[in-house]
Amino acid sequence: MSTPVSTPVSTPPAGLRVLVVDDERPALDELEYLLTRDPRIGEVLTCGSATDGLRVLREDDVDCVFLDVQMPGLTGLELADVLSRFRVPPPIVFVTAHDAHAVEAFDLQAVDYVLKPVRAERLAEAVRRVVESAAGGERAAAPVHDVQIAVERGGVTRFVARSEVTHVEAQGDYARLHTATDSHLLRVPLSTLADDWHDAGFVRIHRSLLVAIAHVREVRTSGGRCTVVVGRGETELGVSRRNTRELRDLLLHPTEPS
Repeated sequence: MSTPVSTPVSTPPAGLRVLVVDDERPALDELEYLLTRDPRIGEVLTCGSATDGLRVLREDDVDCVFLDVQMPGLTGLELADVLSRFRVPPPIVFVTAHDAHAVEAFDLQAVDYVLKPVRAERLAEAVRRVVESAAGGERAAAPVHDVQIAVERGGVTRFVARSEVTHVEAQGDYARLHTATDSHLLRVPLSTLADDWHDAGFVRIHRSLLVAIAHVREVRTSGGRCTVVVGRGETELGVSRRNTRELRDLLLHPTEPS
């Protein structure tokens, strides 16, 4: 896949005005320190709770919110949901010690999901994404219904577009996402993805498999056994008897993913 050529974007002359919300003081201070060292940041506001953060956001304008997920009272995800209803929602970067909420975070159109402990170079990448989003860059121009999935490999967070996932395989309490060229382990149970991604065109074909209808190339039947072929690599997946009828109905009468 070729790398798209993008026009460089710049921060406002005075730098970005950001709000950091975290209930743990050491984490809040560390994030404030790292952000103030970034030349693209002009001012850093801090709050120790999502409730205080919401109060600031209702009274003041910021260019971005760096938000912890798990906080007492109003959680970071709940605050992000409230902000999504603003007339002009600020870009959100989640900064958390827990990777299990990545799917929910990107459903809320977060521009990035950074895991603690935060490294300066990783935070710099998050700031770059904020600048790009604010300037209408590549991530901001992504289809609104596509979701970017944060996956970890070797201590590095990568992002996989849900539209590129051909099928998902249960792997213990986790799920393995398969694309045409790679696979990624996601620390989310398959049952959770089956519920969350059903309206996006993912259907369960076996108790341990989800398949993206958009990537199904063939349906094969032999000796009463049904299989589907997905992606460019001719990957053939078995369909259980109990799921065969639902799969055929969806293929014969497709609906627009939501």
